[in-house]
Amino acid sequence: MNKKQKKMLARIILSAVLLIIFKLLPVENKYVELALFMVPYLIIGYDILKKAVLGIFNGQVFDENFLMALATVGAIILGEYLEGVAVMLFYQIGELFQSYAVGKSRKNITELMDIRPDYANIEQDGKLVQVDPDEVEIGTVIVVQPGEKVPIDGVVTQGASSLNTSALTGESLPREVKAGDEVISGCVNLSGVLYVKTSREFGESTVSKILDLVENSSMKKSRSENFITRFAKYYTPAVCIGALVLALLPPLVNLLLGNPAAWSKWVIRALTTLVISCPCALVISIPLSFFGGIGGASAKGILVKGSNYLEALSETKYVVCDKTGTLTKGVFEVTHIVPVGDMPKEELLRLAAYAEGYSNHPISRSLKEAYGQPIDTAHVQDVEEISGHGVQAFVDGRCVAAGNAKLMESLKLTCEKPKEIGTQVHVAVDGSYAGYILISDVVKPNAAAAIMGLKDAGVNQVVMLTGDAKPVAQAVAKELGVDVVKSELLPADKVTEVEALLAKKGAKEKLAFVGDGINDAPVLSRADIGIAMGALGSDAAIEAADIVLMDDDPAKIALAMRISRKTLRIVHQNIVFALAVKFACLAFGAVGYVNMWWAIFADVGVMILAVLNATRALRS
Repeated sequence: MNKKQKKMLARIILSAVLLIIFKLLPVENKYVELALFMVPYLIIGYDILKKAVLGIFNGQVFDENFLMALATVGAIILGEYLEGVAVMLFYQIGELFQSYAVGKSRKNITELMDIRPDYANIEQDGKLVQVDPDEVEIGTVIVVQPGEKVPIDGVVTQGASSLNTSALTGESLPREVKAGDEVISGCVNLSGVLYVKTSREFGESTVSKILDLVENSSMKKSRSENFITRFAKYYTPAVCIGALVLALLPPLVNLLLGNPAAWSKWVIRALTTLVISCPCALVISIPLSFFGGIGGASAKGILVKGSNYLEALSETKYVVCDKTGTLTKGVFEVTHIVPVGDMPKEELLRLAAYAEGYSNHPISRSLKEAYGQPIDTAHVQDVEEISGHGVQAFVDGRCVAAGNAKLMESLKLTCEKPKEIGTQVHVAVDGSYAGYILISDVVKPNAAAAIMGLKDAGVNQVVMLTGDAKPVAQAVAKELGVDVVKSELLPADKVTEVEALLAKKGAKEKLAFVGDGINDAPVLSRADIGIAMGALGSDAAIEAADIVLMDDDPAKIALAMRISRKTLRIVHQNIVFALAVKFACLAFGAVGYVNMWWAIFADVGVMILAVLNATRALRS
C-alpha cells in the first residue's frame, strides 16, 4: 500500500471502532447521540463532502460524491445516524479496495515504465561521467556497466554480455551480444561492460517510443468505455430526479387521499435508491478491465496503443501478413549444400566462401557466415567479378567459379536444377561442375504454429502478400498453411489487395495487417488494425501500427486475440452483472423491500465484485 492508502485504512479502522463504541453506549439524548456519530462520520467522509461541494461549484453535480453526500446527510437528518455513517464507511472501504486493485493492475505498466533510463555513462579523462540521456548526441560512445539499463539505441563497439530483454519482449531468456551487434534501449546489461556507439537520439530511441505508446494508450477509448461514459452522463441525473419524485409524489398523493403523508418513510426510500444508483461499478471496472488487458499484453511483449484496438482485435476475421521479416526471418541463410561426385560439403562451402570473400553482397555474406571461419585472403588470387553472373577466383591455386546458372552456361557446364526453393549458388572447380549451395530466407520457427493459432482463434482467412517471386511465395505459403498468397507485389499493390479485402468483409468483421518494413507503413495505416514487428521492424511501420509485437514473434498475434476476447468477456460480464443488480435493487428499494444495508451491498458490494473480476484481465 502507498501512503495515501495507508492513511485511508487508518481512517476506516478508527471510524469503525468509534461507530461500534458509540452504538454500544447507552445514550438517551438525541443531540448527544448526533454529536457522537458525527465524529466517525466526519473522520471517514470529510473528503467526500468536500468533493461534493466543489463539484456543485464546478458544475459537476451528478457524480458519486454528490450521491453519497446527499444520501448520508439525508439519513442523518432523518435520525438514521448508524445507517448514515455505515454507508459512508462501506463506501470508503470499497474505494480503498478499488484503489488497491487499480494499483495492482498498474503493476505491469509500472514495471514497463521502469525501463526509462535515468542516466548514460560517458568516458571523460579516463573517468565515467553520468549525463542526462537527452544530452547524448548520435555517434557518442556510451558505457553500459553490469546491472545498468541500455539508455539509447546503438551498436556495440567493444565488449560482450547478456541482456535481459523481458521488460520489452516478455521473453525470459537473455540475449547474447558482442561487438558489431545492435542493442536497443530498455534492456538490462547482466554481465560484461559494453561500449555502445549511439545510433539515435534518446527521444527517438526504442525506450522513448514504447513509453510514449503506453502513456497515450488511455486516450483511445473503446466503444464499451464510451458507452459507459455516455450512459453515466444521463443515468445519474435521471436517478436523482427519480429519487426526488419518489420522496415527494407518494406523500403528496397520501395527503390528497386524506391519509398520513409518511414523509420519513418515502424520503428514506429515496435516499436508499440514491445509494443503490451510484454507477461506480461500471465507471471504474470497465476502464480497469481494458487497462488490465493492455497491461497483461504488455507483460507478454505486446504493446496495444489503445483499448479501442484491443476491442477491435476480438472481432478480427481476416489477417493479412507480409512475408519477409514477418513470417520469415528476413535474413538469408545457407539451407542446402549439394556437392557432386566426391566433393565434400565442407570443401564446397569453403571454396565458395573464399571465392566470394571480397564481396559484401548479401549472398556472399551468407556464404561467409555459413563457413564460420575467418577468410584468409592470402589464399585467394585473381578475383574477377562477372556482372549479373557471379565471381571467379583462384583459391589455393584452384580455379573456382561461383554464381548463378548463367555463369555455368558461360563456362559450358551443365548444372543441376535444385528441387528446393531458394537462391542458387552453383560452383565449378577447375572447369568441372562441383555442386550447388542454396540460400533461402528462413521461415520463423513458430510461423506455422502462428497461422494455426490464428485459425483456432476464429480467423476466417489468412492472406500472405509479398514482393517475392511466385515460386518462393507459394513454397512458403504451402509450408505454413496460408489460405491465400499474392506475390510479386509493389507497396501500392499491397494497399490495393487490402482494400479489396476490406470491401469484401462484413460490417462487424475486422481486418488486421501484419508487417515490419518501411514499405508496409501505408497498408498498416489502411487496415482496421495494423500490427508491426517491433524488435527488427522499421520506425515507420511501428509509428503507423496500432499494435506492436516487441519480439517479432507472429504467434503473439493469436495470443493478443485471446487477451482481447478475455478482456471483452470480463467487460460484458461486469456490465450485465452491475446493471442487473442495480435495477433489481432500485425496483425493490422504491417499494420498500430493500433497506439502506442492501443499498450498501448494491453499491459497494457490486463495485468490489466488478473490480475483482476486472483484475482477471491482467492474467493472460
